[in-house]
Amino acid sequence: MNRSVIYVIIFSLLIIGAAQSQGVNEEELPKPVNRILFVFDASQSMIGRWESDTKFNIATRLFSTILDSLRGTPNLELALRLYGHQRYYPPGDCNDTELKVPFRQDNVAQIKQVLRSVSPKGITPIAHSLSEAAKDFPPCDNCRNIIILITDGIEECDGDPCLVSVELQRQGIILKPFIIGIGRSFKEQFECVGTYFDAKDENEFRQALKVIISRALNPTTVQVNLLDIYENPTETNVNMTFYDHVSEKIKHNLIHSMNSKGVPDTLEIDPLVTYDIVVHTIPPVRMDSIKLTSGIHNTIGIDAPQGFLAFRAKGRTILKDLPCIIRKKGEHETINVQEFDQLEKYLTGTYEAEILCLPRISSGDIEIRQNHTTTVEIPLPGIAVIQTTTKGYGSVYLDNRSELIWLYNLKDTPQHQETLYLQPGYYRVVFRSKYANRTFYTIEKGFEIKSGQTTNVRLYDY
Repeated sequence: MNRSVIYVIIFSLLIIGAAQSQGVNEEELPKPVNRILFVFDASQSMIGRWESDTKFNIATRLFSTILDSLRGTPNLELALRLYGHQRYYPPGDCNDTELKVPFRQDNVAQIKQVLRSVSPKGITPIAHSLSEAAKDFPPCDNCRNIIILITDGIEECDGDPCLVSVELQRQGIILKPFIIGIGRSFKEQFECVGTYFDAKDENEFRQALKVIISRALNPTTVQVNLLDIYENPTETNVNMTFYDHVSEKIKHNLIHSMNSKGVPDTLEIDPLVTYDIVVHTIPPVRMDSIKLTSGIHNTIGIDAPQGFLAFRAKGRTILKDLPCIIRKKGEHETINVQEFDQLEKYLTGTYEAEILCLPRISSGDIEIRQNHTTTVEIPLPGIAVIQTTTKGYGSVYLDNRSELIWLYNLKDTPQHQETLYLQPGYYRVVFRSKYANRTFYTIEKGFEIKSGQTTNVRLYDY
């Protein structure tokens, strides 16, 4: 085969492989199924006159028009629950609620047929209806559960719709419900239940339905701007956890990215959730109770100015296996344990470090500035090779000429030898063989450590 033909084949295979690999990496997650449960008021008061007809007839007619517009919508399942339709008032029945049409796709005709066959009769058990609605949503790992309540009155039984709604949201069963109040305003009673819409006339009812469906189904985008000290969105490459503010459950974990234009990437997330966002900088930044506007592009700005912290030893840039405890200045909480040879990002501000060398070194007033690397330098340690000929009991002390400060307990090793990295200075080692049964058999030896040099400390039992 011609060599040039072989090159062409190999190049083509590489291109195909790269394209397939990219396709795998960028494969989109399946879109969630939108499940909308309509909780419809069929109590006696819905027979009342409202402009051109009864409230029930007008609501049913306008609702049917909206249902027709939803035919064939992908990833959509509908269901219908009624209340007040089975027992006449008086006396009424506070348990009068029923799932009439369960969730499935393409069931618009069935819902419309049920509504045509219903006659309003009873009272308004809203809290009980919402509580029972929790059972209407079959288990699903990738679903958005939405309730739209249509009513012309308030709770007439002993239940509390607000408490029920909050509990269902806290459990993650439903998103924040929508409520349409027909006739006079019930905003004060229903604001705690969900997002409330007044429908004083037919046109407002029609518009409310359109807005709610749009908010429930239309995509909503958001970008998170991680702001530097100049309030420019330049910070990136850090994980963000999105929590449901009500249920406190994790909704998303996303590593912040910039797109090809250097702009924070656009996310498509559920606008019906109120979010708490934690940006996992060091230390983390939190913003609570973030509400998105449905159907538009939202921008969230979070202050996250950062700089870098590095450690080095004089004459050498890297020391391995040397942890450094990092705290905010004046605080006791450890926010990070940074390895000596690691470059780490921190929010701008003042920090303290405790370097776990022997002896420990504390460094205060470490100032982290925007996009600047702050370097903490320590003396280059020396090496102490401590040798014994037997197992025993011993410790190493810092000798500051006025007192001994304990640093380290010697370990029993098969080689009867330990190698310690120590900061320059004067030290003392005290040792007794475990086989010596008299205190005065204790061995004591002082030694000096110099930067970059090895000192042999030989201890011999008697």
